[in-house]
Amino acid sequence: MVRIGYHASHEQFAPSNLLRWVTMAEEAGFDCAMSSDHFHPWSDRQGQSGFAWSWLGAAMQATRLPFGIISAPGWRYHPAIIAQGAATLLEMFPDRLWLALGSGEAINEAITGLPWPEKAERNARLRECVDVIRALLAGETVTHRGRITCIEAKLYTRPARPPKLIGAAVSEATAEWLGSWADGMITVHAEPDQLRKVMDAFRRGGGEGKPIMIQMAVSWGATEDEALREAHQQWAPNIIGGDVNWELRRPADFDLATRFVRPEDVRSSYLVSASAQQHVDWLSEFAALGADELQVHALGRNQDAFIEAYGTSVLPHVARDIAHAGKPR
Repeated sequence: MVRIGYHASHEQFAPSNLLRWVTMAEEAGFDCAMSSDHFHPWSDRQGQSGFAWSWLGAAMQATRLPFGIISAPGWRYHPAIIAQGAATLLEMFPDRLWLALGSGEAINEAITGLPWPEKAERNARLRECVDVIRALLAGETVTHRGRITCIEAKLYTRPARPPKLIGAAVSEATAEWLGSWADGMITVHAEPDQLRKVMDAFRRGGGEGKPIMIQMAVSWGATEDEALREAHQQWAPNIIGGDVNWELRRPADFDLATRFVRPEDVRSSYLVSASAQQHVDWLSEFAALGADELQVHALGRNQDAFIEAYGTSVLPHVARDIAHAGKPR
């Protein structure tokens, strides 16, 4: 059962607008939704940064959709607070939230003034946080002293069933590591052969049978020029690769680092097309890889038009393709 989700980008849009769009997305036929969780936007051009956890309560009340959110415990958030936030939402909206946990980016987490170590150390800190969160959601009284500290913490408001704790991965190495502890994996779209390697690594590490989500960064427009312009104007700072996305600390740093990125360069990282059929083909191709959810992140500012186009010209045809492949939604 492949579900197709709408991604709510708090870096780009005011929470009030995102609330309207997520209700529109449900009406248009999206099956689920996902929320980013940022303190800063990636670029000053994006210019927003609402508090995702406040927004989730409103969005879950306004719709019937299941939601996911990706957060980085251990820096901006103590893991006990992440656990309490997830437990509270699930007590009100049972079985409608999965919680993805990652090692974070400096642009959000460095605001605490804590040292920002290398990836291996951040992963070790994340693993401790996962253990604390899982124990709290199970009703245990938790005392932990390590990279993070938690003393005699206990959740008194808990849901009947805890959320799935999903791990975030881009590389094969991280995906294989996630398989040993995560209840599922979320990754980003890539060339199908590379994506298969990441998915296989997760399963090889212990993730066999666990859900896999793929976040797809797409740009749609009434014309090719509009689709390309929107992707470039809003998301050029994210295509420079390497460790830069995890290490730079200010939106202005990303704008400076990508000042020479040209509009045509974004096609190497994003799925850009004005053709509804091309979007159908992309979603159908990634669904065929064996993903459980495809979370579609529309990069442009034209969210109303995107939702309308997907509702009328994309989602019904993806459902048809999946059904013909023997994988009904």
